[in-house]
Amino acid sequence: MVKVLRRLNVAVDYPAAQTCCGQPAFNTGYWDEARTLAKRYGEVFAGYDAIVSPSGSCTAMVRNFYPELGTPPPPTYEFAEFLVRKLGVTDVGARFPAKVTYHDSCHALRELRLKDEPRQLLRKVKGLELVEMDKAETCCGFGGTFSVKFPMISYAMDEVKCQSIAATSAEYVVSGDSSCLMQIDGYLRRQNLPAKTISLAEVLAST
Repeated sequence: MVKVLRRLNVAVDYPAAQTCCGQPAFNTGYWDEARTLAKRYGEVFAGYDAIVSPSGSCTAMVRNFYPELGTPPPPTYEFAEFLVRKLGVTDVGARFPAKVTYHDSCHALRELRLKDEPRQLLRKVKGLELVEMDKAETCCGFGGTFSVKFPMISYAMDEVKCQSIAATSAEYVVSGDSSCLMQIDGYLRRQNLPAKTISLAEVLAST
C-alpha cells in the first residue's frame, strides 16, 4: 500500500506507536478496553490529513463504531476508497498478467458501501482479466470470533464461497481484507484448489 501511495506522490508516514484499532475487544463486549485503544488511535494519528488502511474492517470500526465509544473518528479511509474517491485515481500504473476474481468483504461492502471502487482499480491493471464469481457478495464465514464460536457454520460458508471462486477458473482471488483472505486461503489449501489469495494492495503494487 505504501509503495502505491508513494508512486502517486503521496507523502506517507508510519507512526510506530500505533496499535490495534480495538475491534476485537469491541466485538466481544470489552468496550472499556476498546475505548482505551480508540483513544490511543486518535492520539497517535492526530494531525494527519488522512489515515489510510488496507482493511475495510478496521476502517469501518473507526468510522462507524468509535462514536459509540465516545471517540470522534479521525479521517480514516479504506485503501481503494482513498485512491478512487479521495485522490480520483483509478490507474496506479500496475501490471499483473493474471485472471482474477474479487471477493467483497462484509465490512467494506455493507458498512462502507464500497463495491465498484476496487473493481475500477483492477480494471486498469495491465494484463489483468477480472471475472466475477456468482457469490462475490456472500460472506466468507470468518467474522472474527464468529469462526471460532461457530466453526461448522463458518466452514460451510467458506465452502460456498470457495466453490464460487473455483467455478470462475481464476488464478487469484483478490480482496481488501486480510482476514477474509486468510479464511479463504485455508479452505483452498485444504481442498487443494488451484486459486491463490492476494490482497488488492499487492496487485496494485505490482509492475
